[in-house]
Amino acid sequence: MKKLTILIIFISLLSCNTKTYEIAKIKTSMGDIYFKFYNETPNHKASFIKLAKEGLWDDSDFNRIVKDFVIQGGCPDTPEGFSNSPYLIKPEFSKNITHTYGAVGAGRDENPDKLSAGCQFYIVQNKKDTHFLDGNYTVFGQVIKGMNIVDKIASQKTDSNEHPLQKIVIDIDIIKINEKELNKLTK
Repeated sequence: MKKLTILIIFISLLSCNTKTYEIAKIKTSMGDIYFKFYNETPNHKASFIKLAKEGLWDDSDFNRIVKDFVIQGGCPDTPEGFSNSPYLIKPEFSKNITHTYGAVGAGRDENPDKLSAGCQFYIVQNKKDTHFLDGNYTVFGQVIKGMNIVDKIASQKTDSNEHPLQKIVIDIDIIKINEKELNKLTK
């Protein structure tokens, strides 16, 4: 009985020390996209997680598609700036986090302080990367599964304003997974 108690305590301690990761799951009408967050961009990470948990993007869509560049979701651009952005976020640029294929970044308008819209995000779809955006737009995540879905979305027909002709509905959830689940997801 004593050995069983020690074993139960040991297993409990191991499970308490298991590291978990918050991952964004973007469910689309074309398939799911998963991305991890960068800890080097804590304000953008916290904002995205908060807004996702509040359901800000549920039943919204990818409203801008530029093949070989980005797919963009959240609040749309307007001539006056962003529509319905709950707030703006100070930039969190890092020379180690760049606009590579699958990078997740925060949209912004032409404001001189390069503040990000809390409601808008994009995923880089250019396989040759888009480093000309580095230092101008904050990258806060990286797709770990579902780039085939991003590519499929990017190949949809658009109108002259880069809006997809077929609405691509999204629903975003934040999931917590352990290292083993993370490794399985990225295979």
